[in-house]
Amino acid sequence: MNREERIKDLISKMTLEEKVSQLSHRSEAVPHLGIPEYNWWNECLHGVARAGIATVFPQAIALSATFDDEFVKQVADAVSDEARAKYNEAVKQGNRGQYWGLTFWTPNINIFRDPRWGRGQETYGEDPYLTSRIGTALVRGLQGDDPENLKLSACAKHYAVHSGPEKDRHTFNAQVSKKDLFETYLPAFKALVSAGVESVMGAYNRTLDEACCASNFLLKDILRGHWGFKGHVVSDCWAIRDFHEYHKITKSPEESAALALNAGCDLNCGCTYPALTTAFKKGLVTEETINTALERLLRTKFKLGMFDPPKKSRWAKLDRKVINCEKHRKLALKAAEKSIVLLKNDNLLPLNSNPKKIVVTGPSAANAHALFGNYYGTSSRFVTILEGIAEKVRNMFGINMDYRQGCLMYSENSKSLVHYGEANVTDVVIAVMGLDGAIEGEEGDAIASDLNGDRSTIELPPWQLKYLQAIRNAGKKIILVLTGGSPIAFPEDLADAVIFAWYPGEQGGKAVADIIFGDTVPSGKLPITFPASTEQLPPYEDYSMKGRTYRYMTEKPLYPFGFGLSYTNFRFDSIDLSAPSISAGGCVKAKVTVSNTGKRDAENVVQLYISRDKRGENEPVTSLKGFQRVFIPAGKSKTVEFTLFSAFFETINDQGESTLISGSYTVISADAAPLPVSVEKGAPAPVSKKILIN
Repeated sequence: MNREERIKDLISKMTLEEKVSQLSHRSEAVPHLGIPEYNWWNECLHGVARAGIATVFPQAIALSATFDDEFVKQVADAVSDEARAKYNEAVKQGNRGQYWGLTFWTPNINIFRDPRWGRGQETYGEDPYLTSRIGTALVRGLQGDDPENLKLSACAKHYAVHSGPEKDRHTFNAQVSKKDLFETYLPAFKALVSAGVESVMGAYNRTLDEACCASNFLLKDILRGHWGFKGHVVSDCWAIRDFHEYHKITKSPEESAALALNAGCDLNCGCTYPALTTAFKKGLVTEETINTALERLLRTKFKLGMFDPPKKSRWAKLDRKVINCEKHRKLALKAAEKSIVLLKNDNLLPLNSNPKKIVVTGPSAANAHALFGNYYGTSSRFVTILEGIAEKVRNMFGINMDYRQGCLMYSENSKSLVHYGEANVTDVVIAVMGLDGAIEGEEGDAIASDLNGDRSTIELPPWQLKYLQAIRNAGKKIILVLTGGSPIAFPEDLADAVIFAWYPGEQGGKAVADIIFGDTVPSGKLPITFPASTEQLPPYEDYSMKGRTYRYMTEKPLYPFGFGLSYTNFRFDSIDLSAPSISAGGCVKAKVTVSNTGKRDAENVVQLYISRDKRGENEPVTSLKGFQRVFIPAGKSKTVEFTLFSAFFETINDQGESTLISGSYTVISADAAPLPVSVEKGAPAPVSKKILIN
């Protein structure tokens, strides 16, 4: 029998109760058919999580800051090697429990629309195009190159319009225009479906009055109808229980289970789908609908090889030797180095003038939690930023390094501030501040947050700011290193150099030290706008994109999307188009020449944006439509080629439809998003060309 025949044969031999038992994340064994128990719940956001030792890569938002989708695919391939190895070892030991399977609920491709959202760190930033590219690369690396024989099953989540507030996620109803829905919130999901992602997870919230895990509009009309999705849909955990307990759209578990299943949610992470047996007896669902969901789930299992002899798998030889191996630890270091963003540098970095004394201070310096982010694994070795700097200066005789915590991460000091410089001669202070996972994250995990993991303001915590000001008032040179998964606003004049390290993973401390001392040239770019203050943000509960992200804001940010400095200088020389116009269904080639005019070989991210010259009031100011990370030796130039399809110029109208409007457009290549207000901050001048849409 072929695969489809085997699936139908299995289902034909199951009782109704056995079928229902397969539709929850804790799927029961069906011994007489040779089906072992299986737990569908697994996580690998930036490395295999919650299952013992694994390589911990930089957090998802940091991986996006690399602007390097092929590199992210390499990371995902390493993660999937470790995941397969763990599964192989677990099966040998008869362990089929949670976090040891092959179905991973990654990636989170929600749009990071508001920097106060604690789970924004799990995403790839605020831009639909960047999110689509990075998310697709991750899926390719996790699932492998054979759609009929999956290495792992990846999952696009949380579908849809799910981006805080975290405290209201079980109750809120996201009211969003069709324009914003199809222009911003859905493109990445569509891209991942086109790329063959095996699973889609519904969100906790309601969108446009329907619970996302039971939305006919989202699941039937768009996902399976317009996009042709063939995989399985899973609910967020206990989201279906929310129907009757919080959303109050049903009155019982039976009604909730039936509502979700009938809309096309195949798998329930939670405790509600066992009620389908009673729902069937009450006539709320049909056995045919149950069979359809079960077919989809069994098909995923067959693609993963779960019904074949283990030795038949092309990944059967992966074992524990690959887990957190030296090759993967080096890849984690490279990922951290490529992701770290240099925001400011007043000729202080790289620190290669051999200062006599360095003081390292701040609540993130010796804090391993500032490396993790959320959904993390456990490495055999974490290198904190303090350890990375200490290792770097160990053999630099004549340099005296001191460390003091200085201030607290979560609250005001009870003791007075220490003013460095009053008693000791200090050449440079490396102040390592910002956030960790106890302040920002998911509901229940961020134990120091009063807002279920969200933040009420985006400014540097006031007690940290006060401490930094005290150091500055002592007249010291300051290198400010910030950790966190979301934008942090701060007065720029409080430091001579600023590095944003994100949650940089197990090798984060070494990566930061390599950049500070010049062994690595910084090359990360911001995948999200850093607003100047909380006051620039629209109300958190407003899901309209007006005033949000670089595409729609008109105020001057602290740092723009795509921004990041280097230790060398780049110049955009020219942009050339293969044709002066483009028609529907056509494309043009754009060639951008960039020169490295500095003294260091370095990588740079060449970004390409499109703006409509006579745009409507609600249209994006500009939109990213291409990027390439390139290595350019000092004194050399490189020409980068992009293909611009007519679809890149389309506008989403108020009905959510794509339209190609004729007229003049501007194609811009730049080192950061070109905005209506000037925020140069050392970035090279962009180059641009006009093009007509016929």
